[in-house]
Amino acid sequence: MEHTAQTYSEHRRAIWMLGGPLIASQVAQFLIHMTDTIMLGWYDVTALAAVTLGSTMYFVTFIVGAGFAFAVTPMVAAAAEADDEAQVRRVTRMGLWLSIAYGLLFTLPFMWSEQILLAIGQDAVVAAMAHDYLVIAAWQMVPALMAMTLKSYLAALEYTAIILWATLGTALMNVVVNYALIFGNFGAPEMGIQGAAIASLFVTFATVVILVLYGLRKLPQYKLLQNVWKPDGEILRRVFQLGWPIGLTSLAEGGLFTASAIMMGWIGPIELAAHGIAIQLASLTFMVHLGFSQAATIRAGRALGRGDEINLRRGAKMAIGMSTVFAIATMAVFLLIPEPLIAVFIDPNEPEKAALLRIGISLLAMAGLFQVVDAVQVLALGLLRGVQDTAVPMVIATISYWVVGLPVSYLLAFTLGMGGVGIWLGLVVGLSVAAVLMMWRFWRRSVFLTKRRD
Repeated sequence: MEHTAQTYSEHRRAIWMLGGPLIASQVAQFLIHMTDTIMLGWYDVTALAAVTLGSTMYFVTFIVGAGFAFAVTPMVAAAAEADDEAQVRRVTRMGLWLSIAYGLLFTLPFMWSEQILLAIGQDAVVAAMAHDYLVIAAWQMVPALMAMTLKSYLAALEYTAIILWATLGTALMNVVVNYALIFGNFGAPEMGIQGAAIASLFVTFATVVILVLYGLRKLPQYKLLQNVWKPDGEILRRVFQLGWPIGLTSLAEGGLFTASAIMMGWIGPIELAAHGIAIQLASLTFMVHLGFSQAATIRAGRALGRGDEINLRRGAKMAIGMSTVFAIATMAVFLLIPEPLIAVFIDPNEPEKAALLRIGISLLAMAGLFQVVDAVQVLALGLLRGVQDTAVPMVIATISYWVVGLPVSYLLAFTLGMGGVGIWLGLVVGLSVAAVLMMWRFWRRSVFLTKRRD
């Protein structure tokens, strides 16, 4: 079957119309987390170090379970392209089932987070504060995974504006609740790091409610909650088979950054706090690439449903190009004006401000180096997920980050004495290997699978 080839300009407009709200919603979602970091940085530098560890531990657990939510996107996109409303509903329902089951099971270790952090050599005071954060954040896991699944469902159907507005609304809500609970404003008790965890929990529940109500009202044809308790073994297996490699791929990358935080904690609390600031800034720019990646997944999933190889190729090239342009721009910002960016996270009266700035500037320079390769690897992952190719990318990610990246980080940081800069150079190496191998996988194999389905 022949397909009409869209021009590159048409692809650019389509990607931007779809990806723009996704990018903005990813940035807004991250700002919820960044608000915790900034406000806790103003509150106490030890709390900043603790939330760096605690949120990293939470995020690594979360991204594995989010694999099932990410699996929903290409499956729903392909089903929608085939006008199969029942399949859309079945996939979303089983995605929610798997997300809830994972969330209930894998938050239990948070109850022993202090002992875990002490066992891996973290400072006792920082470990205790991180535990205070995590025992509350644990209750956020199930609704957070549900929200991710609902966002995947709506995005695959190209209803991205609601994702943006819901995220912006809850981000603003998080600022207000954080301000009240961290510092004890508006008559609320001063709860510090525990207040930040409670605020995040509150806004996550609000997000789920908003997305469910919107889905029921705006997309009644899909009957989102119909037979919500009914098991569906066939679809459950398919979502699981596609989702678990995505989760483990995310674990491989997230685990690398978690290991980098742990190694930075071995150097010292000030270095860990500076690392937390640099990670926040690098992660903020990564949200833009993640939005482009999600748009690429949806466009690739629909091309797969049509068996449309030519538009898959053109759309992929355009998404990669748009993301790369942004990466080059952010690289320049990180290298040219790092100090004002880092200073946002530090109380002007903080006694360790000079040390935090000095270390943070060197780490942000390293973050600038991996902007392009980080963009390329996440775009490749998005395209591979769109054509439902997830198992081999999982292996590539594991090798790139754990066989290459992590040992290089340790070697440079401790054996060669480069400290925190060495840890970050290892991240650059691991991300570069992943970018090259995943792009090779997509262009040399996966893209051809679309034509075979025609």
